[in-house]
Amino acid sequence: MEILKVFADIVDRINDWIGRTVSWAMLPVVLVAFAVVFMRYALGKGFPWLQEVYIWLHGAAFMAAAAWVLQQDGHVRVDLIYKRLGLRAKAWVEIVGVFLFLIPMVGVMFWWAWPAVQRSWRLMERSSTADGLQFMYVLKGFVVLFCVLVVLQGLAMVARAVLVLAGRSKVLGVRVGHG
Repeated sequence: MEILKVFADIVDRINDWIGRTVSWAMLPVVLVAFAVVFMRYALGKGFPWLQEVYIWLHGAAFMAAAAWVLQQDGHVRVDLIYKRLGLRAKAWVEIVGVFLFLIPMVGVMFWWAWPAVQRSWRLMERSSTADGLQFMYVLKGFVVLFCVLVVLQGLAMVARAVLVLAGRSKVLGVRVGHG
């Protein structure tokens, strides 16, 4: 049972670090977006590559931080019943939810994305926009990172739920850095 806790703690720490790092990286995204709008509407100048910078950074941040948001219970959840359940029932909901919904959904995403990501990296794909960025393949690689991190976080959630069911824990989610 100790291995489950160690696994969950490691995954939580990785996703917590990624999420906190990415959240700070959103400041440059906002600044670049402001610069694009200002230059376009105040100065009458447009730079397609700069517009792609903030769109791509936002997409990469979204995909990289999705597992952290899951860890922090920030995704949409229908709490009409869940919040009224006891700890053991919540643990079962977590396990069933991860294996019935999360892993299959992410698995389908990975299944469809993997060939496109491989092709993009093999061709060193670049933007089709004139003067666009030259590393579209990196952005597409974030789809695979999204899948891996979200599945790992789901498995960490399952590990914590199993610890609750085994009587080894009285907490389902551990918020790294939040006590």
